[in-house]
Amino acid sequence: MLRIVFSILLTTIIIVGLLIGVSELPEFGDPDNPAHNYVSKRYVEKGVEEAGGLNIVTDIILDYRAFDTFGEATVLFTGVIAVMVVLNRKDER
Repeated sequence: MLRIVFSILLTTIIIVGLLIGVSELPEFGDPDNPAHNYVSKRYVEKGVEEAGGLNIVTDIILDYRAFDTFGEATVLFTGVIAVMVVLNRKDER
């Protein structure tokens, strides 16, 4: 019984925290959002010139955000390896 009450309480706290976090997000489409800053303008204006690619999306992912993309690939690779290790365990009984 105590375990169920603890689970419900923990779930409620997490839901309330997430709802408070979402309520603090800036309004969608607001030009003063942090996403609308000088970085995105520079990517669009000087992306082809600085990165040398013909596709601005590829330039952003592979040139400007290369370390971030490498980190994401590393996390995904580690997750896949962990799942493979868990699923390939043999019972040693």
